[in-house]
Amino acid sequence: MRTNSFRWLLFVVIDVFSLLYMLFQGGKTAVMLFCILNGLLLYLGIGFWSGLRNAAGDRRIHHTGAKEPGSINLSAGSPVEVKLQVRIPGYYPVPYVIVRDKLERHNGEIVSFETSFVPGVKRSGEAHYTTPPLSRGMYRFLETECSTRDVFGFFEHKGRFLAEAKFSVRPRTVPLRGWERINRGARGPYSFASSSLAAKETTQINGIREYLPGDRLTRIHWNASARTGEWKSKAFERESLPRTFVVLDCWQQPGNPASAESFELAVSVAASLFQYGMRGNTTMGFFASSAVRAGFAPRGGEAQLHAVMELLTRIDADGREPIASAIGHAETLIDPGSIVFLITSSGTEEVQAAMNRLNKRGISPCLIQTDVRAGGIRSVRKGRTRDRGWPVFDISRLQELPSVLEGKEAAYDAGG
Repeated sequence: MRTNSFRWLLFVVIDVFSLLYMLFQGGKTAVMLFCILNGLLLYLGIGFWSGLRNAAGDRRIHHTGAKEPGSINLSAGSPVEVKLQVRIPGYYPVPYVIVRDKLERHNGEIVSFETSFVPGVKRSGEAHYTTPPLSRGMYRFLETECSTRDVFGFFEHKGRFLAEAKFSVRPRTVPLRGWERINRGARGPYSFASSSLAAKETTQINGIREYLPGDRLTRIHWNASARTGEWKSKAFERESLPRTFVVLDCWQQPGNPASAESFELAVSVAASLFQYGMRGNTTMGFFASSAVRAGFAPRGGEAQLHAVMELLTRIDADGREPIASAIGHAETLIDPGSIVFLITSSGTEEVQAAMNRLNKRGISPCLIQTDVRAGGIRSVRKGRTRDRGWPVFDISRLQELPSVLEGKEAAYDAGG
């Protein structure tokens, strides 16, 4: 603003001197100079009504792997393609438009983008760009700024508009082939995954599931079927199904540069386990030891899966206490006899204390430790599991999860 004011003041001073020169000197040269200078000032002045101040636009977002245009189903590490259709009212000639866009993550991080386009005859155009691979989180677009300069580059004209758009980038998951491969007999601690369909149902509705051929008419959820246009059935609570809990440790160890990446790996592992369990009709609960603690009592159904996945999308490694202390806040949700998958990247002492605390309450703990450094936890795992016999799985890459849960690591622990 100061620069523009100074430039206008300079042009006014030059115009005054040009006027004085024409009045006192006279002649064709003075008149021509005065007319050219005033024509230039008129052109520059009209630029304030270029229409950029009232610019408007529509935003369309999609990603490269989308099956349908406009569909958004993102996982961490996916880029997003953004297209902005900008409309500029008025008649002032605009040679080009620079578009500056901002994308804000739920934790306040802002990523800026800049692109340009040349308006068409109807003073509209399309600006498009591709974001870098996005990390897990909730995102929204802030105000879009459009700017241009006159043909001489003296003044910059700006305008802003808000084309609101929000989307989420869910944690990366990996499909699991089945937990039944790590069973140690039908009465083993993981038998709930393979016997959930045979468990006796109660009359308590526990959500909505997809319609399966052979479902009775009394099981069909008519409201949900009419709303979605697809057949939906009622899901009922199961009596003999053990409660299953996924506990995510959100405490980040100070001074550990790999803990941030290990936490992202832990979130992906939690999402993969929860997604697989819920789709297998397992009654599951969830607890995260973040700064704002969030817990879900064991339930089934798509609503439970959606709520937990939304939480895992925006959760951060901002826990205020180690997992051994934080897990005490989840004891009201975890019933004795439940199976708890503790997912953490914490050290040996904190994990040992948390496992002892769960075991004393009659809860079957299963430890999944994440560490992106190769061999970072395998050196201390063997001594920790030999005495207690707790199942422990070490994950350094998400792609390892299916093979690890098939029993290779579990068999090693059991053998001591």
